[in-house]
Amino acid sequence: MPLIQLIVVLIVIGLILYLVETLLPLDPAIKQVIRVVIVIAVILWLLSLVGLIPARISWLGPRRFLT
Repeated sequence: MPLIQLIVVLIVIGLILYLVETLLPLDPAIKQVIRVVIVIAVILWLLSLVGLIPARISWLGPRRFLT
């Protein structure tokens, strides 16, 4: 993934997180959970992008059965 595309994706994710924080009238605890989930997902995505963790975890993907 080119660096410009990565920066644009991170800006879009940050904008979405900002809009969730400011526009949605939610309980602060729920906003905190949403913030933590998004940050963890972005960190895992970035780690898989640079190759520090597998890009696809086998138990999350479709099951392949031997035939």
